[in-house]
Amino acid sequence: MTTAVVVTPRPALPWWFFLVAGIAWLIFGWIILSFDYRTVWAVAIWTGSALIGMAITTFFASSVLEGAWRWLGYAAGAAAVVIGILCFVWPGQTFLVLAALIGWYLLFKGIFDIVIAFAERDEYDLWWLTLIVGILELVLGFWAIGYDGAAIALLVVWVGATALFHGITDILLAFQVKKLTD
Repeated sequence: MTTAVVVTPRPALPWWFFLVAGIAWLIFGWIILSFDYRTVWAVAIWTGSALIGMAITTFFASSVLEGAWRWLGYAAGAAAVVIGILCFVWPGQTFLVLAALIGWYLLFKGIFDIVIAFAERDEYDLWWLTLIVGILELVLGFWAIGYDGAAIALLVVWVGATALFHGITDILLAFQVKKLTD
């Protein structure tokens, strides 16, 4: 007689970590949207820091995925690291360069969230909310890439919106991880 052993993937971090990270991203987004930055440098440093932090949580969140999805998540985290470093390297460049970097990141993040929403719809009760966030990120990404004025107010809105979207995604992930580990 044989005994089958079922092994379920365990997340690298507890569910409440993603909840706390999501709340922190929401607070960060609201703070960004409330400040009046006068220089590209300040916005670039905040953006670079946000993207590096977002990459860290994306790497941990990807650890609960399986197969190719895990590697796609790692690729999204790596893209956030690269774009975050570029924000630190070129803080004095024009807003157009920074807006394009944010726009491209939002574009890829939106595509990733849309794909994940459809792929996990049978197992994830709130898949539709991830889909909505992905669509909003995608639209905002296209808008950022196509915008040639590059005003500071618009860039701050993009950074704040990205932080808010990431916070919502992390909070949803927290409850999904909690459901999987119970």
